Amino acid sequence: MKPSVHKNDLDLLAAARHWDPFSVLGPHVVDGTGDSFVSVRVIQPRAKRVTLIREDQKTGNRIPMTSIHPVGIFEAQFPGETIIFPYLLKFEGHDGYQWTQHDPYAFGLVLSDFDIHLLTEGTHLNQYNKLGSHVVTHGGIAGTAFAVWAPNAERVSVVCNANHWDGRVYPMRIRGESGIWEIFLPGIGDDEVYKYEVRSRGSNEILLKTDPFAFRCEKPPRTGSIVCSIDRHTWNDETWMNERASRNILESPFCAYEVHLGSWKRKEGEGGPYLSYKELADDLIPYVREMGYTHIELLPVMEHPFDGSWGYQVLGYFAPTSRFGRPKEFMEFVDRCHQEGIGVILDWVPAHFPRDAHGLGRFDGTHLYEHADPRMGEHRDWGTLIFNFGRREVANFLLSNALFWMDKYHVDGLRVDAVASMLYLDYSRKPGEWVPNKFGGRENLEAIAFIKRLNEEVHARYPGTIVIAEESTAWPGVSRPVYLGGLGFTMKWNMGWMHDTLAFMEQDPVYRKFHFGQLTFALLYAFHENFVLPFSHDEVVHLKRSMLGKMPGDLWQKFANLRLLYSYMYAHPGKKMLFMGGEIAQWEEWDHDSSLDWHLLQWDKHHGMRKFVRDLNHVYRATPAFFEQDFSHKGFEWIDFRDMDNSVVSLLRLAKDPRDCALCVFNFTPVPREGYRIGVPYDGRYLEVLNSDAAVYGGSNVGNSAAVNAQEISWMGRPYSIHLTLPPLGALFFLPEREAPRNKP
Repeated sequence: MKPSVHKNDLDLLAAARHWDPFSVLGPHVVDGTGDSFVSVRVIQPRAKRVTLIREDQKTGNRIPMTSIHPVGIFEAQFPGETIIFPYLLKFEGHDGYQWTQHDPYAFGLVLSDFDIHLLTEGTHLNQYNKLGSHVVTHGGIAGTAFAVWAPNAERVSVVCNANHWDGRVYPMRIRGESGIWEIFLPGIGDDEVYKYEVRSRGSNEILLKTDPFAFRCEKPPRTGSIVCSIDRHTWNDETWMNERASRNILESPFCAYEVHLGSWKRKEGEGGPYLSYKELADDLIPYVREMGYTHIELLPVMEHPFDGSWGYQVLGYFAPTSRFGRPKEFMEFVDRCHQEGIGVILDWVPAHFPRDAHGLGRFDGTHLYEHADPRMGEHRDWGTLIFNFGRREVANFLLSNALFWMDKYHVDGLRVDAVASMLYLDYSRKPGEWVPNKFGGRENLEAIAFIKRLNEEVHARYPGTIVIAEESTAWPGVSRPVYLGGLGFTMKWNMGWMHDTLAFMEQDPVYRKFHFGQLTFALLYAFHENFVLPFSHDEVVHLKRSMLGKMPGDLWQKFANLRLLYSYMYAHPGKKMLFMGGEIAQWEEWDHDSSLDWHLLQWDKHHGMRKFVRDLNHVYRATPAFFEQDFSHKGFEWIDFRDMDNSVVSLLRLAKDPRDCALCVFNFTPVPREGYRIGVPYDGRYLEVLNSDAAVYGGSNVGNSAAVNAQEISWMGRPYSIHLTLPPLGALFFLPEREAPRNKP
C-alpha cells in the first residue's frame, strides 16, 4: 500500500514538529487520481501492530493497519468509501501489551468558533470553563478536553501517563491565529497526571509546562497537573450566600483571623505532617467561631512549589494546594465555614510569579505572561517575574482567576498582595532600572487599568464580596469607586496606622508622652480610605519579634501592653485583622515549618490572653458603635487626647443612632489612676463591658465594679462626666445603659 500522505508530513510527525497534526492523523476522505477513498492514520511509537475495528460493521470489521513510517505511523485505506465511519484502534506493543481506544483525531473541534472569538477579544472572563482540562462527553464518548494558549509554539502536545509522556503521540490542534491549542482525548478521566510539551517556534527548544488552568496539581515537589472535575460538590451555604449579597460589609462587623494553613496546627510536634482540609474544618472552624472572628483570611492556598514562599509565589492559580487534600475537600472547608457564619478571604497574588521552569515563565519559548524587558518584567527583590498587564490575554487570565475563586469556591473576597509594586514602575528600582510610561511618569498605566477592571467585575458579578488592597503608599482613592476616580477596592490595609501604633507601643511607658503623635496621627487620615487595621504575618517574622515580644517591660507589663494594644485597635476606626498566634501571645516569631505554640495555653497568662481576644471580638460584634460608621467621621469623637503627661486617651465610637455609643478609655502607663474624670455625652449609668486588666485575663483586677453613674458636671466639653479608676496599662470599654436618661436637649 502506498501512503496517501506526503513523506515530509510523516517526517514532521515523527519528529514532533508538525504544526497541524489533524491534517494528517485520523480519518480523511482522500481524492485520488481515480476514485476517492477513506484513509485513517495513527501515530503510536510503542506499537508493533495496530488494528482498526470498524463499529459500523458486524462482520469483517478488523482491518490490520500498515506501517508507513519506522517511528510508528500506521495507515489503513478503504477504497470506494467517501463517508467517514466510527472505529476503534487496537494496539499491540513491542512488549506484547495490548490496549484498545478511540482515536483522538477522529473527533471534531472542542471549542466553538464563538468561544475562540470571545477568548481572543478578551471578553470571555470565565476562561476556566474552556481552557485547561475538562472531563466531558464529546461525540457520545467520555474523555477529557484540553486547551491551552501558546501562540508562539510550533507544536504543543499533551503528555501524560496514558501516552508514556511521549510528545509525539497526542499533538494538539491549533485554532487559527488565536494561539489556542486543543484536543479531546477519549478515555482519559479524573486523576490523570499530565503536562503540556511545547516546542518553541523556530528553535529546537522543548519545554515541559504545567497547565496554567489546572484545577489540581501534584503535591510538591512533584509538578504535574491532574485532571479534576470540580463541579460535583453540593453546596449547603445558600443562606450565607443570600445574606452576603444583601450585606453592606462597610457597615458590618469585620474581624479577620489571618491563617497559614500549613502551620496553624500540625499533627505531631515540630515539622509534623499537615492537617488535611477536612481536619482543618473540624478543628479550625469551631475555634474561629468560638473566638468570635467574622472571617478567616488565608495566606495563598493556590498551588506553589516552595513552602518558604508562604504561598506568595504561585504557579497553580486555579488549583488549591494539594498539601492539604483535593479541590473538593477545600470546597467543603469553605462550605462549612459559611454554614457556621464565617466568611473566607483568600490572599491573591497577581503582581508576580516565580521563575520555575515548569511554570508560566517563557511558557511557549517567548515572554508570554511576563514582560520581555527585565526593567519591567523582573522583581529583583523577590527573584520573580512581573505579569504583562498590558497584554489582553494576560490581564484576562488574571481577571478570570479572581472570578474563578468566587464562582467555583464561593470565597467571599480577595486580599490583593503587593499592590504598590503593581502601581509604580519604579517600585524598589534605582534610576535607570525602570521604563517610564508613555507620558514619562512612574505610574503603571496598564496595571492601574487592570486593577480598576478587576474591582468593577468582582463587585458587579458577586455582590457582597470584598477586595482588599495591601497598598503601602499614599496613592489616593484606593478604596474609592472607579466612577469617582478611585481604584475600586472595597478596603485597604492601613499600614501607616500599624507602623505608628507599634512604634508607640514599643516605647517604654515613661517615654510614651513624648511620642503621642504616633498614637493619634492616624485620625487625621482615618476616613480618607476604607481601612483595615492589620497586625499581619509580616509583623512577626524576619527578626521583627512576635507581638508579645515587641511589648516593653517585665512579664506582667508585656501581657498588659499587648491587651492594651489590641483594645486600642478595636476601638480605632477601621476593620480588624490579627495573624494567628497573636491571640495566644506567642513568644517566638512565626515559623511556617512548625505549628503554633499551643502548649503555651497551659499557662494562665497565655490562656487569659486568648480569653481576652475572644471577649474583645464578641463585644465588638455586639456593639454597632464599633463598626456601623467605621469610615465616617460621624462614627468617631475624641473626648481627650491631650493628657500626654498621664498618657491617657479617651474617645467615643458612635453608631448611626447616636444614642448607641461606646466610651473607650486607655491608660498607657503602668500607674493606676483613681478618680480620673472623663466627660460623657449622656446622664445615667455606664456599664463596664470590657476591662483589659480583669483578673480572668491575667490582669491586676483594677476597675469600676461593673458600672459607674454619670454626674451632672460638665467636663471636657461634655454636659456630664464620670469618675473612673483607670487600671495600669489598661483599657476600659463602657456602654451607656439604654434605659438611662439621655442628653438634655
